[in-house]
Amino acid sequence: MSKVVEKIKAGGDVELKEKVVAINRVVKTTKGGRTFSFSALVVVGNENGVVGQGLGKAKEVQEAITKGIEDAKKNLVKVPVMHGTIPHEQLSKAGAAKVLIKPAAHGAGVIAGGSMRAVLESAGITDVLAKSLGSANPHNVVKATIKALTSLREPVQVAKTRSIKLSKVFNG
Repeated sequence: MSKVVEKIKAGGDVELKEKVVAINRVVKTTKGGRTFSFSALVVVGNENGVVGQGLGKAKEVQEAITKGIEDAKKNLVKVPVMHGTIPHEQLSKAGAAKVLIKPAAHGAGVIAGGSMRAVLESAGITDVLAKSLGSANPHNVVKATIKALTSLREPVQVAKTRSIKLSKVFNG
């Protein structure tokens, strides 16, 4: 875990931006009538390589969002971002949702669907090509996207692991 993530979890002064991905209304029918409750899927990030997702449940929408933000702050991860894009292509799966993310040239923008877009923008990625394959369930798409981003490796790490020069990682 990086120092930035530890600082945020400790309640540091790093500014996190939150995005509500999905709100679900749940109705429970009882003898006395109907009871409504809400669940909110929230993504938080500092737009500089740190992102997290959380789920909040409550009787009121705003309270569910607040709980989701608190849960997301507990689940922060560090993502390698190089020149506004990702270092390499990555395929990941969570539940029935499959996610494919590819690096893109500068100026391409974030080409991704709704749930993935929220995660990628919160992580600070500005140029990426992404495709959601399989299920469109926002919970699983967000989990698969974060899983894909955490399994990315920086070229410096790859070069060190393979005991080769950094130029060899890019060229061959």
